Amino acid sequence: MKHIFFIFSIVVAALNAQEYKAVFNCNSNDMQYVASRMVLVERTIDMIEKNGDTTKFAMTIHGGCAPIVSKNYDEIVLDEKDLASIDLSQKQLVKLAKKGVEIVVCAMSLNANTIDEGDVIPSVKISPNSFIETISYQNNGYALMVFE
Repeated sequence: MKHIFFIFSIVVAALNAQEYKAVFNCNSNDMQYVASRMVLVERTIDMIEKNGDTTKFAMTIHGGCAPIVSKNYDEIVLDEKDLASIDLSQKQLVKLAKKGVEIVVCAMSLNANTIDEGDVIPSVKISPNSFIETISYQNNGYALMVFE
């Protein structure tokens, strides 16, 4: 009888679990702000999973946010105070990718920021146009969360 109750409890919990879908669109060039948002995304995943629910998150990166994906960000970022924030953001990107977050950077933004595609960290996919990726995620039911 105890086993049946235990199995029943697991089935009920699984049926009540919710999936949270969001695409985080990073366009900000405020590196301290971006780093804080990267940490917040990880905390959000942890909070959702602690409640027994699941996440399906993605992140699209373009514009002033693009330097966070470069292995050589220290060569393209002029403001010294931004280096520590970019380093934190990049570490967070790697952690988020390990948690299943799909991360996409815009090739046009790489070009605009003089970042060679070969310098992009391995956990990041390159898209010809991240707007198309963001729209696709939204069309597939992802809530849009914006870093501006």
